[in-house]
Amino acid sequence: MIDTLEILSRLTSACGVAGEERQAAQTAADLLKEYGSVEISPVSGSVFCRVGSFDKTKPTLLLDAHIDEIGLIVTYITDEGFLKVSQCGGVDSRVLQAQMVTVYGREKLTGIVASTPPHLEKDNTKAVSVEDIFIDVGMSKEQAQQLISPGDRVVIETGFNKLCGTRVTSKALDNRAGAAVVLKTLELIKDRQTAFNVCAMLSSQEETGERGAKTGAYAVNADMAIVIDVSFAKTHGETDEDCGTLGKGPMIGIAPSLSSRMSQRLIEIAKEKDIPYQVEVMSGTTGTNADAIGVSRGGVMTVTVSVPLKHMHTPAEIVDVADIENSAALIAEFLESAGDINA
Repeated sequence: MIDTLEILSRLTSACGVAGEERQAAQTAADLLKEYGSVEISPVSGSVFCRVGSFDKTKPTLLLDAHIDEIGLIVTYITDEGFLKVSQCGGVDSRVLQAQMVTVYGREKLTGIVASTPPHLEKDNTKAVSVEDIFIDVGMSKEQAQQLISPGDRVVIETGFNKLCGTRVTSKALDNRAGAAVVLKTLELIKDRQTAFNVCAMLSSQEETGERGAKTGAYAVNADMAIVIDVSFAKTHGETDEDCGTLGKGPMIGIAPSLSSRMSQRLIEIAKEKDIPYQVEVMSGTTGTNADAIGVSRGGVMTVTVSVPLKHMHTPAEIVDVADIENSAALIAEFLESAGDINA
């Protein structure tokens, strides 16, 4: 099995803007093949991996992490050849101006988000909205129309880079970090007896309404689910009450919409196995795929395990690799020992 850094590098380098996840899905499918039978849904674009043979006497547990990323979608080409765009997911417009972007048209093209020089700017007190930006691809309208169509996706591609210690930065760590947790978990349970039938789902379109999770959870018909995503890590100015901390372990979700039994069992396992963890308390729904999966069919016992992440929904997200590996260790222990959770 390749190491965590290599997994993250391969996953984050693939384009997978919501609704157009094919490249990221295929990259993930290639990594999943050694753990079970893999299928990419021709309808939703989600990736499924059924691990080993299914035993009808065991409950089925779904491991979910969304594979899509935020980005932009081309809406119009102006008479001057500039691209107009809208957002796919919650893009932070404050980081867009003067950025180099990749346009996934008929060819992979480089563009620049146009920026007015500060000498000519009349009002620089407000961030420009996504709908007001122009992307310059260096072409006339006629040239651009030959290579670019409305609906093509646009991504700020910053590359995957190591920081000090075990921290890394990249675009799309929300939620390729979660996908990496799934892969590391499957590696850990590869030669172990689990208490569940395990199906992994790397779901599409979470950033635009949890659509992949809704259809995928219905198709899998699992009894339980662990949803792996990222959550807020403290940078500066935020409160400890609102954020986790990089390097202090996975954030175990507690919420009215989640299974309290699953949350408590994860906490018990973390204490027993000396796995660092944090608690993330939410007052209602979670803003993750757990909200859709939990109400699938007749209901699915669901919990969240989140990787702390800085600078969410920007091209310079940061995670700590140790948190990914500890998340996988915690979930693997749960899969091995928590079969009696309904007792």
